Amino acid sequence: MAETGLHRAAVPPPEAWPARPDLSLALNRMGTFDWDLDSGQMHLDPTALDVFDLRPGEFDRTAAGLRVRIPPGEDARLDARVSEALKQGRSAYGAYFRIRLRDGTSRWTHSQGHILRDDAGRPYRIIGVVRDASPDPHEPGAGDEWAGRNEARRRMTGVVDRTTAILAHARTVNDVTDILKDPESLGHLGAVSVMLGVVDGGRIHLVAEGQLGSYVPEIEYTRIDAQFPMSEAVRTLQPVLLSSREEFQDRFPLLWPYIEPLSVRSGAYLPLIAQGRPIGALGLLYARDGGFSAEERNLLVALGSGIAQSLQRAMLYEQEHDLAEGLQRALLPRSIPEVPGAQIAVRYRAARMGRDIGGDWYDVVRLGEGRLGVMIGDVEGHDTDAAAVMGQLRIVLRAYVTEGHTPGAAMARASAFLRELDTDRFATCTYVEVDLATGLLQLVRAGHLDPVVRRGDGSCHRVTVAGGLPLGLPARPVVAEDEEAAAGPGGLGTGYPVTALELHLGETLVLCTDGLIERPGADPDLGMRELMAAVRHGPAEPEALADALCDLVGDAGGGDDMALLLLRRQGVTGPRGGGPLRHHLRPGDPDGPSTVRHLVRAAAAAWGARDRADEIELVTDELMTNVLVHTDGGGEVILRVTVEGRIRVEVEDGSSALPRRREAGDWAVSGRGLQLIDVLADGWGVEPRGGGKCIWCEFAVPEAAAGPPEEAAGP
Repeated sequence: MAETGLHRAAVPPPEAWPARPDLSLALNRMGTFDWDLDSGQMHLDPTALDVFDLRPGEFDRTAAGLRVRIPPGEDARLDARVSEALKQGRSAYGAYFRIRLRDGTSRWTHSQGHILRDDAGRPYRIIGVVRDASPDPHEPGAGDEWAGRNEARRRMTGVVDRTTAILAHARTVNDVTDILKDPESLGHLGAVSVMLGVVDGGRIHLVAEGQLGSYVPEIEYTRIDAQFPMSEAVRTLQPVLLSSREEFQDRFPLLWPYIEPLSVRSGAYLPLIAQGRPIGALGLLYARDGGFSAEERNLLVALGSGIAQSLQRAMLYEQEHDLAEGLQRALLPRSIPEVPGAQIAVRYRAARMGRDIGGDWYDVVRLGEGRLGVMIGDVEGHDTDAAAVMGQLRIVLRAYVTEGHTPGAAMARASAFLRELDTDRFATCTYVEVDLATGLLQLVRAGHLDPVVRRGDGSCHRVTVAGGLPLGLPARPVVAEDEEAAAGPGGLGTGYPVTALELHLGETLVLCTDGLIERPGADPDLGMRELMAAVRHGPAEPEALADALCDLVGDAGGGDDMALLLLRRQGVTGPRGGGPLRHHLRPGDPDGPSTVRHLVRAAAAAWGARDRADEIELVTDELMTNVLVHTDGGGEVILRVTVEGRIRVEVEDGSSALPRRREAGDWAVSGRGLQLIDVLADGWGVEPRGGGKCIWCEFAVPEAAAGPPEEAAGP
């Protein structure tokens, strides 16, 4: 028996008769163990170490230290046997299991333990023996008999091994049912059909039908108190084993009409128990006659235990994920507005991590006159606090841009708001103000990913956007070299510079959070390369492209949630070449008003309103004068063509004081400005713009020209 790795003890001399117990155990390859359940410590004598093919220095004196020799499936089955004995109050247990030897071969081993309990019945210690259970090769016929038993054991144990290993990756109830219904799995189970029922109130819902065409709508839902084997297994918490067709007919006459036409001769129905309560039942149908041996029964119990744990995990995961995703979606916009001149698609995928809730969001805000504000962001963390911060931040940023704050100012105010929430969270964000008539984009980025633009020919590129710190972090003062980048509207002094970009007709702006591109354990740039390739080769239509991009993470998702927003610019009704033309008014600049008058006349001529050039110039001059005379700072004049085809003049200033009508006398030199605007313009109004305001007026255009004049493009 040298091949077993055991050390034979010397034969005792006659005077040593009778042999000592330790010698008797050693000669019969039986070792002892003593397991302290409270401390987890386990003692193995030298013979027991030999049985496990362990050297003394390799064993750490804990039960976990034996796993180097016990394969995972065997380990789970042995744990189940011990746990069952402890829970049922038994005083002893026994189990056969395989171990893997040092040379890679395996052999059968048997363990038997006596359980010691205190006065309260609590188990605190197990004392037992472990022995080599391989057969004696010199026993006549033992090889064939053992080979048959060993093959049966390997097959049945393989059922538990393989099923447990595969179910460990099941994340949903559908995953569990797909694994059980797989024909290869049925072959390993030795069954011709499998059924899985889930307890739903006072009924059992059959969620997986068999492979024999045995699914019958009438028994998809059955009551737990009905005379069906699954119902009985759930009621009694005991397996229901049927060894013949006659037993099917006698014990369950209601089920027999559905079994009779099938090639089924026996069956096993196992209760699926988790945390002491039934959550379902598993039915296995066989084409063979005969009962189930004790070992087969034990393996079926172990199989049912593994499936129950996987099913409970999947059910809890689905419930928690549905709750998290429902809460997350409640914090996102309920609908996205339909805007002439743009196609918009949005997507959100929750993190596939149970009840974890993410802080990703998107939003689309109408700003009037063919302008949109689109935003996307990500609050740090995956919990309810992150979701709450996300909801507040989305709403407050929406309020700031709707109020009229410029992109840089709105982002700076949102960052200050997040700091004042007294939370340790920060957030990344990108906000884009879009003028659909002209294609002008004003982008502000707070620590977020750069956007991607897909051109009309399908090519794409990343847009480099000057960025500021993530929202919620202490503001960084603007230094001299930053001033030029931050000098756009609302950019100076905010720490969030504005980047201008033109989005041409047919081009698509792609905004996403890092959940779309992160690949755990992979090259950080791999996800971005995959995104660029998907945008380049994906469909042009935004909804279809959004679906294609979501496929990068799949239905199972990843460890982070993901938000996606696509905006494709389409043609709009109205004149082409509608600007916008801008000019900054600075106090003390003598040439500013004359330059604006030149722009007005050139633009009016180019946009088909030459006959109204005097009216437009007069109204613009009146608005400029009000800015330079009645406000402390300068302003900005903007001329453009609206979606409706009108010429629109906007004059922005930093004063919050609103214009008001006054009654001017016959010889008064002021007070007629608003009356003049009211008479000459086809419409006018006032809009708040952050800390200031914008006074606008519009003029109908009888006929549009093809493009803006060259002289209007200079300032």
